[in-house]
Amino acid sequence: MPKKRKSGGRNKGEKGKSRTVQCAQCGKSVPIDKAVKRTRWISFVDRSLAKELREQGAIIPRNKITVYYCVSCAVHIGQVKVRSKESRKSKDRY
Repeated sequence: MPKKRKSGGRNKGEKGKSRTVQCAQCGKSVPIDKAVKRTRWISFVDRSLAKELREQGAIIPRNKITVYYCVSCAVHIGQVKVRSKESRKSKDRY
């Protein structure tokens, strides 16, 4: 079987096993170094109200949400793009 990627699609190096996380889309258990990680900030306050409060000097609290996707779900929902054979094998990610 030919090898598609030098890293095997993972980011672990010489670490051995890594812990698993669940895909937010399908629930599949995926190694954390292979999963696609997306982090976003959620504000508790409405945007228009937050803008007015910020102008008055208030500090608006935010919450950081981290979501993990398996590779197939990440491609399906458009979080990552399918890359050509040459770009898959190169070190550059984009």
